[in-house]
Parts: sequence; C-alpha cells; structure tokens
Amino acid sequence: MEHAIVRTAFVSTYPPRRCGIATFTSDLSRVTGDREIVALHPPGQASPYPLEVHHRIRRDEPADYARTARSLDACVDVVSLQHEYGIWGGDDGESVLDFVGALDVPAVATLHTVLREPTPRQHAILVELVKRVRAAVVMSRSAATLLTSVYGVDPTRLDIIPHGVPDLPMVRSETTKPGLGLDGHDVILSFGLLGPGKGYELALEALPAVVAEHPAVCYVIVGATHPDLVRLQGEAYRASLIDRVEKLGLTDHVQFVDRFVGRVELMRWLESADVFVTPYPNLDQIVSGTLSYAMGAGRAIVSTPYAYATELLADGRGVLVPPGSPEALAAALNGLLKDDELSGAFGRRAYEHSRRMVWREVGTDYRRLFARIVADVQTPVTSTRLAAVIA
Repeated sequence: MEHAIVRTAFVSTYPPRRCGIATFTSDLSRVTGDREIVALHPPGQASPYPLEVHHRIRRDEPADYARTARSLDACVDVVSLQHEYGIWGGDDGESVLDFVGALDVPAVATLHTVLREPTPRQHAILVELVKRVRAAVVMSRSAATLLTSVYGVDPTRLDIIPHGVPDLPMVRSETTKPGLGLDGHDVILSFGLLGPGKGYELALEALPAVVAEHPAVCYVIVGATHPDLVRLQGEAYRASLIDRVEKLGLTDHVQFVDRFVGRVELMRWLESADVFVTPYPNLDQIVSGTLSYAMGAGRAIVSTPYAYATELLADGRGVLVPPGSPEALAAALNGLLKDDELSGAFGRRAYEHSRRMVWREVGTDYRRLFARIVADVQTPVTSTRLAAVIA
C-alpha cells in the first residue's frame, strides 16, 4: 500500500492568499499525487482561486465545515490539514475540531505553531486535535519535544517531516546580482511577509557597524506587508521601518522590495545573497520557511537562536547570535562578509543538509504516511523512531 495512489484532500489557506502556510500547502500538494484542494477562505478575500481548488470553507461559517467534510468523505481516502490557530474559525481556531469531528475518513494534521506557553483554550484545542487525527506532523525535534513536555502528547502519535524547499543548484551570488541591480554590492537578505516579530529593527540597528567595514553593503528586505496587518493598520509598520532607516542614515544601504514575490523571483533574490539573516526575537519559534529556503539555496546564515534555527544550524551550518544584541549581529555579519572561504563553508554545509528537505523527498515522506494510514485505519499511526529520538 505504501506505493499506492492515495486520494488526498488538502485543507488550508491557499494562494492567492499571501501567507506562508498557503505557499507551503501549494508546494506540498504538487508532490503528493492525486489531490483535492479545500481553501480556508478568510473574510474579505475576494481574489479567485486557481482551478485546482475544488472546495472553499468560509472561515467564519460553521455550516461550511460539516458540508465540506461530507463531500470529502465521498471522494478522498485521507485529509491532510494545516494547523495554525488563526487560519480556522471560532475562538483560537476551535472550528478545526468541528471539521475533524465531522469527517469519516482519516485525517493528518501538520502543526505549524506549537506554543511553549499556550492559553488554557489553545492547549485544550491542540491536545484534542492530536487525539482526533490519525497522525500529527511536526517539522522539527524541538516541536515534538514541546508537544510531549507541555501538551502531554504521546510521542508515538507524532511524525517529524522537515519543511520542504525547492531543489535549487548552489550558485555564486555574483551570477545573480547584476540582474537585480545589485552588482558590486555585498548583499544581506531577509524575506517574508513584513510585520512585527521578524526582528528587522535589530538588523537595522546592527547595520551601521557593518557599513563602516563594508561600505558597499545593501540589506534587502523582500516581501509585502502581511495582509492581516494591512487590514488593521495599513502600512504604518513599514513606514516605521523606513523612518528608522532614515534616522540611522542607511537610505543608501537598505532596499525594500514591497511586493509578494513568486517562486521564481524569490529564488533569484535568495541566490543574490551573500548572507541571509533571520533576527527573530521569539526564541520559541519552531518552524521558519524562510530559514529553510535559505538553507536550500546554500546561503551563509546568521540568526538569533530561536528553537528552529538552533536545531537546523547546528554542526556548523550557520551562525547564531544572542537576541537583542546589534553588536553581536554586526560582528557576525562582518565576519562572513570579509571571509569568502568561511561564508562558503557555512553555505555548503547548509546546502548539503537541505538535500533531505527538497520537496521531492518531503513529498515521498507524506505519501508514505498517507498510505500507511489508509492501509490500517483501525490503528493509530506510530513512530518508534520518533519516540526514540525525543525520549
């Protein structure tokens, strides 16, 4: 059964929705065979979906969850749902429980957020979700450890499958810079939907000390402002960053690419980077698609030691700096920019590690998981390998 074609429904936000989970689901569904796409549709989003989207669940319409569950029972073998509290309806996304409870076919939940200090409601929802699905997938050992230690989840209910990345060749940044107007610059890059919590303020505070040693440096921040933030406060946050750039005298050294970039363009920006930086202040973050992508492009990486970065950048795959220290961040950036051999070594180790993370491999892991569940829907999916890892 492991190689049989399993009809799978993916339930998640989905492009044109601009969020990391939507992009993740689009990529995952492409590499897992026969698929149905169910888009979790937030209020106020009017953009049409691509043709592969066969169903929509209006996030705040309870009847849509049961109706869609009945439809899926008739046409798929397994449901793969993405979980983050904010993408589902109800308080703290509790509608996910109604949806899973209405399904007759087995479900798998991929958990994108595992909080170290959840509220009682968040704790209860996640524990109940893991009980109701046939398997829960996390993307790091740190997430699995949190689920067992904070939520009391049986480790045999969990599977670790890494965050997928595109299968890119490893290229020198100089080959891509001219086409992006960056020829002759030392390029530091961050990307992702713009919003508080990404640590851009720390990176900007560190930059003057980098400019002092590398006058040709350019810090490129790629990404549109998060649509939920735009809805609440317009572009006030981006304006605050631009104001900070001006006050620090960095206008000639910071470039904002203020748009949501597609896969091909994003890869070009990544390939142009000499150093990639994720200066996140939240040290409990258990997954980062941007960090995964940077590894997949073979970039030298500097990061604060949040949980996911600490795990992925171990064994010389990147440089970790203390949170809240622009001095330490500047020193790390300067060290890599002045030593091509050192930065190249970090990039190669990151790239080699990421070969296990390319979507082809990740898709194989998910297909095997789905097939295993369908083959034996009477028994919970177990992973003795994972139990041994986090015991």
